[in-house]
Amino acid sequence: MKSIKKNSILLLGITVIILIFVLKDDFHDSMAALFQANIAILIMAFLCQMVAIMFEALAYKKVVDSYTDDYTYRKALRMQFITKFFNGITPFSTGGQPMQIYMLNKDGFRFTKATNIIMQNFIIYQAALVVYGLLALFINWKWNLFQKIALLKNLIALGFVMNTLVMVGLIIISFNSKFNHLVIKKVIRFLAKIKIVKDKEKKEKEWEEKVDDFHEGTTYLKKHKKLCVASFFYNFLYLTLHYLTPFFVVASLIGWDNPLTPIHAICSSAYILIIGSFVPIPGASGGIEFGYLAFIGTFIKGGVLRASLLIWRFISYYFLMLIGAITFNIKGSDKSCE
Repeated sequence: MKSIKKNSILLLGITVIILIFVLKDDFHDSMAALFQANIAILIMAFLCQMVAIMFEALAYKKVVDSYTDDYTYRKALRMQFITKFFNGITPFSTGGQPMQIYMLNKDGFRFTKATNIIMQNFIIYQAALVVYGLLALFINWKWNLFQKIALLKNLIALGFVMNTLVMVGLIIISFNSKFNHLVIKKVIRFLAKIKIVKDKEKKEKEWEEKVDDFHEGTTYLKKHKKLCVASFFYNFLYLTLHYLTPFFVVASLIGWDNPLTPIHAICSSAYILIIGSFVPIPGASGGIEFGYLAFIGTFIKGGVLRASLLIWRFISYYFLMLIGAITFNIKGSDKSCE
């Protein structure tokens, strides 16, 4: 709890600094645009983000369904909101997955099985992310939407390569049992040499059993191809709606007839997410705002741009974190699954 409070205070401080930086040049124009926003369209932006989370929960539930028939959609949706909170307050969004494993364990899943579920869910999500990245790169190559942002284009290419390598690495870890056994043996033997591990043979046997248990679980992905395809499809829908949110935000400020089309919003958002992956601060604060101003700023300018950033960041980050924090503090009423 202390670390949660500490990270939350840090995040609040970073948010204030970023707000000062974003608004310092166009404060009056930004506030004027903000208070003239079309409420009906703003509600559509909120709904777009909420429906996106619902698809993300469906994607997650499809993976869990390969292990049990008793895991409810309510639990899956609750899991996603809590994940948003813990990802949002930790550097590189590292807090969400350990919390997911912990919650699954509380629901009755063995630690190894819970780890399998989270690993497989992340692999499928990464696959959807990489496919979307390829699509965005192709669209930009075809129509050259961001020709004036050379530095960011290089960061995007690097980020895309990194995401692809992460996905490939996870697949190797998940399916290559021999590789994992070799790594485990090397690590344990090294730890034994420096006197950290005392009983080398016993530790090797323990970890080899865990690796075997883990790889037995990864065969579920092969056996349940339809569930994997469905999970990929729901992740793709999640990303689509998540990426579309800036379109509705900008439309709420200057109307439907504006330079930011749905395709522009999707490509810009895909690139912003990649830029954010380089920032170690909780919520990728600073990098996300910089990417938004650069990419969305290709199509709109001035106070409207900054007002749209404030609204979009609240909807896609702070609002979801708030729901996640509230959800985390409300105990679920569902029974254990296993």
